[in-house]
Amino acid sequence: MTRSTTTSPSPGPAQPTAPAAVRVPARPQSSQRTPRPKAVPRADIDPLRWPDVARLPAARPVRTAIARHLVGRALGGLSLLEPARRGPRADLSGPVITLHDPDAFYRRIGSDGLIGFGEAYMAGEWDSSDLPGVLTRLAAHVDELVPAPLRGLRSWWVAARPSNDRNTPSGARRNIHRHYDLSNELFAAFLDTTLTYSSAVFQAFPARLEYLQAAQHRKIDRLLDLARVGEGTKLLEIGTGWGELALRAAARGAQVTTLTLSAEQAHLARSRIHAAGLTDRVEVQLRDYRDIEGRFDAVVSVEMIEAVGAEYWPDYFTALGQALAPGGRIALQAITMGHQQMLNTAATHTWISKYVFPGGLIPSRKAIAEHAAAAELCILADDGYGRHYAETLRLWREQFTAQRPAVTALGFDTVFQRMWEFYLAYSEAGFRSRYLDVRHILLSEGPHR
Repeated sequence: MTRSTTTSPSPGPAQPTAPAAVRVPARPQSSQRTPRPKAVPRADIDPLRWPDVARLPAARPVRTAIARHLVGRALGGLSLLEPARRGPRADLSGPVITLHDPDAFYRRIGSDGLIGFGEAYMAGEWDSSDLPGVLTRLAAHVDELVPAPLRGLRSWWVAARPSNDRNTPSGARRNIHRHYDLSNELFAAFLDTTLTYSSAVFQAFPARLEYLQAAQHRKIDRLLDLARVGEGTKLLEIGTGWGELALRAAARGAQVTTLTLSAEQAHLARSRIHAAGLTDRVEVQLRDYRDIEGRFDAVVSVEMIEAVGAEYWPDYFTALGQALAPGGRIALQAITMGHQQMLNTAATHTWISKYVFPGGLIPSRKAIAEHAAAAELCILADDGYGRHYAETLRLWREQFTAQRPAVTALGFDTVFQRMWEFYLAYSEAGFRSRYLDVRHILLSEGPHR
């Protein structure tokens, strides 16, 4: 791992499952209780693997005092802070934060803001029996956490994004490698057997684990239907994942070209395609979207735009338009956030960009519409279903925590496991609070083309 950590189906003719090369641990039912992540003594944290978690930031007494006042007041106002002493009247019925090391907690936040908040969790300096509940309440009140007169000082408190995280052609490969090439076995431990790493579409709530595979197939089929993929369709997929959408499209009779920058994903996708007997219909290419060759009847891209980076959204939409044959259709699945929130985040180095998705940025619907129009593409449909992503993430998180022994056996230490659980809960909270949404967007060439 680097400093940021080396660290996205109705039945058809082909229904591949994870091949023997990826051993999927036995899956308990979601109703089973799952273990909480254990705390990490700071002395046990590998300083080479996790330098900014193993050591506290340099002392900044004034900033620490400000953080203690503002954050403590905000957490207390939302009833999220566990009382130092549990009296008979203490109300602990809702989600609360338990501070194991308050001095370290406020010192990290005073130095690094929300990055410090996440690193304090990775270090075991705070915990919660309901992590997604705490994060959901914080996300729902994010605009109220800092008093209005102080919001203009945001740039003083946050760091700029590292220049080496830019998604240049070489940078994009590095960024994808740091997340998607972690380990196919790691992802198999918490995804369903389709190995689909994007939001499912459920028929009922609360979602149940045994229906996750069908919900992923339902999502894929909706996208393929939007793009009118069928017998003889020449389909381009930008962002292969582990190959489920390509397999499902090929089972409809499409001829599929699918692009990825992840060597691990490409290897396993090719194995699954071979096992399904569809190598004559699907070609997996290790290729950047900027290097697309040919034109296609349909283009599908699932949760790829978030990894592109705002600087390269014009290139992405231009590539979509240039790949489309006359009369073709483009179906996107995209996570979105509010436009002002996107602008605030665009230049900011966040905990997610540092540890999980380097170089990524979630777009707004306005940004998508503007860049699509600039590429002479028009939006024909735009439907959101954020609640479905919250449930997808909950199931992934429950599976991940249930598979903790298997994850440990793969060589991922406790700090990584706390980081990954925080990432899944943080993402779930974004959708539960409606700070984030996920949308199916249909594009076609504009009327003037």
